[in-house]
Amino acid sequence: MDAIEVARIRNDPAFLELERKRSNFSWSLTILMLVIYLGFIFLVAFDHAIVAKQIGEGPLTLAFPLGLGVIVAAVVLTGIYVARANSEFDRLTAEVVGHSRRSTVTVGGRLVETLR
Repeated sequence: MDAIEVARIRNDPAFLELERKRSNFSWSLTILMLVIYLGFIFLVAFDHAIVAKQIGEGPLTLAFPLGLGVIVAAVVLTGIYVARANSEFDRLTAEVVGHSRRSTVTVGGRLVETLR
């Protein structure tokens, strides 16, 4: 792949849309996961009495289901990302690949689109 082809792909509106949507979505999920994780960590660090509360008669404290919730949240957010990547992002990627395989050339004074 030469520099001209790279520049053409980087300036393709479909590539720019893909890059923008994927970046915004990734950062949104990352921030959400950080809020969930750090919320749990700060709760344990600064309000130990809440997470040390026993649930029921046994030795189980509130920290266990909250910690499990953090793990489940990570799995769910990963699933949400994969679902969107397999639908919308794959469609946009295929569009970018399709555009990159086409090349515009001039033949006899006319612009002709050819496949490589």
